[in-house]
Amino acid sequence: MPKLAEKMIDFYGLSVDDELATFIAEEALPGTALSNEQFWQSFSALIADLAPQNRALLKKRHSLQSQLNIWNRENTQSFDVSAHKTFLKSIGYLVDEGPDFLITTDNVDQEIALVAGPQLVVPVNNARFAINAANARWGSLFDALYGTDVISSGSNVGNYDPVRGAAVVEWAATFLDDVAPLIDASWRTVTLESKLGFKNDNQWIGLGIGSYVIVNNGLHIEVKLNDMGISDVILEAALTTIMDCEDSVAAVDAADKVLVYRNWLDLMKGDLAEEITKGGKTFTRRLNEDRHYTDRRGKPFTLPGRSLMLVRNVGHLMTTPAIIDAQGHEVPEGMLDAMVTSLCALHDLQRRGNSKTGSIYIVKPKMHGPEEVAFAVDIFSRVEQALGLAPDTLKIGIMDEERRTTVNLKECIRAAQRRIVFINTGFLDRTGDEIHTSMELGPMVRKGDMKQATWIQAYENWNVDMGLKLGLSGHGQIGKGMWAVPDKMADMLAQKIAHPKSGANTAWVPSPTAAVLHATHYHRVNVAEVQSALKSRAPAKLEDILSVPVATRPNWSAADIQAELDNNAQGLLGYVVRWVEQGVGCSKVPDIHGIGLMEDRATLRISSQHMANWRRHGVCSKEQVLETLKRMAVVVDGQNAGDASYRAMSTDFNKSLAFQAACDLVFKGMDQPNGYTEPLLHAYRLRAKK
Repeated sequence: MPKLAEKMIDFYGLSVDDELATFIAEEALPGTALSNEQFWQSFSALIADLAPQNRALLKKRHSLQSQLNIWNRENTQSFDVSAHKTFLKSIGYLVDEGPDFLITTDNVDQEIALVAGPQLVVPVNNARFAINAANARWGSLFDALYGTDVISSGSNVGNYDPVRGAAVVEWAATFLDDVAPLIDASWRTVTLESKLGFKNDNQWIGLGIGSYVIVNNGLHIEVKLNDMGISDVILEAALTTIMDCEDSVAAVDAADKVLVYRNWLDLMKGDLAEEITKGGKTFTRRLNEDRHYTDRRGKPFTLPGRSLMLVRNVGHLMTTPAIIDAQGHEVPEGMLDAMVTSLCALHDLQRRGNSKTGSIYIVKPKMHGPEEVAFAVDIFSRVEQALGLAPDTLKIGIMDEERRTTVNLKECIRAAQRRIVFINTGFLDRTGDEIHTSMELGPMVRKGDMKQATWIQAYENWNVDMGLKLGLSGHGQIGKGMWAVPDKMADMLAQKIAHPKSGANTAWVPSPTAAVLHATHYHRVNVAEVQSALKSRAPAKLEDILSVPVATRPNWSAADIQAELDNNAQGLLGYVVRWVEQGVGCSKVPDIHGIGLMEDRATLRISSQHMANWRRHGVCSKEQVLETLKRMAVVVDGQNAGDASYRAMSTDFNKSLAFQAACDLVFKGMDQPNGYTEPLLHAYRLRAKK
């Protein structure tokens, strides 16, 4: 039985941590039409009815994986995709596709349904990150260029460099000439006194104070002018932001969950604020107001000042000690998230500060197949009933990051066809599940070679093909994954344009600065036109997705193997030590070469599963892995030497909870449910907090 907190309060058979109960009663419920009794009675009934189904679905996951392990062991030497497909159907892993249909989701805000642009994902328990992300709806192109490696001229360190500044203006003027060309003029030569004529007259929609407001591909640009020329270019950037309760958050108990919920509540109320000290000055950062302009007829109009916010709940796997049910079980954390984040969003439905259409957007991760999507829809329906919401108020984003969801994507979407607003692909989690699902087939290719494997490109195309075929355009987003190297913006500009070119109308970026730069891609690429053209291409093949990235006759040298282990171990330790010891779920972690990477649990999943797979098939030994982990712990300790709150692992491996957690993630990786890292991380974090 789970250990109860020091003070639990009983509500209709539920034992609720006092801190959570107080938050619900004194912060979340006031201002709604619900009483404390109504809330807990409804939630108790939801848990009683649906928690057993949740456990049954997890049991089915385990059963399917056990059957896969047996079949894979028996077919290691003679794997055949056709036979594999037949087997998957025989055990219910792969379901039959039903007739074609079209998505019918309505009341979707235009930032999701109609306009293509960048998307931020931030840990909602970090108020500063959350405010910055919400305010990243607009950003200075000049600042983004001057402060990053996109511009190579001059220096961005110290005092203003006029050489670098001139290069910034030149880059921005060239961009404007490309996306909003003028008649018989270049943006290089215009000033505040210039009379501008646009080749596409419909692009100019209004004026600000000393500025022109332009629209291109649905995205807005404010060009600020003075007597010298362009003084800045303000781009509409992060149209949407996912406020994350899941992979980028370390929330293991009631206190952690309350922080998550409180920040989301304040975002929905519009009053989240954070006191910040920077450069010796202290100030309060708040959510931006809307932006005010005058249209061409002289009438005022406004544009949203903040990103449209979605919230990512946790998946079906984890439970939380914050509430214990009548049978002594911890309640499913995803159900608690659905109930509480929706309760908090009631405040926005009254003020329409976030969603102008009266919708609540919940991204649901780590679901396995249509049965689990249908279960999430059932949870949402029960939450709507409990909170007095109209049917289908809660919209769902399906993260296509598990193999059983990918291969059954059409039926997953069918299960949510009246609610769905989002599908996406994610290399890290999807690859982690690919490795775990096929663990017994043989050693997987090196991580660096995984992106060239047949299955991954088929998976990326399949997601877009299915979204377009089923009519997601006009109802929701087709998303692509994160650019994980926040200090390599020149590389991002060169490479991430591939995402809108692939037919995705959003893709994840690691910072507001990256959102501004990535927004330029959506000006250069008309995603609606790309999607229209892609509808006629030959769709991706299921058989290609089902091909497994096992290394056939690998000829890796001892140095190759060690380099791969070093890379995996260093990245794993660098993330785990902050998660377990400091409760940091997302941060810029230096890789083995000292390059900062934005890491969350998805990175941990792929690294730990890859090492477990190689150990399972004798590519490396347990002793070699342990030696590598110890050696890389020294490296990670050195990389964190400047952090006064950091506790070194290498001074005593036996006493370091972070090091023990990292070892367990690898050496017990085969036994973890679907290769997830959460159970072990939560257990070690709880120990560290005590």
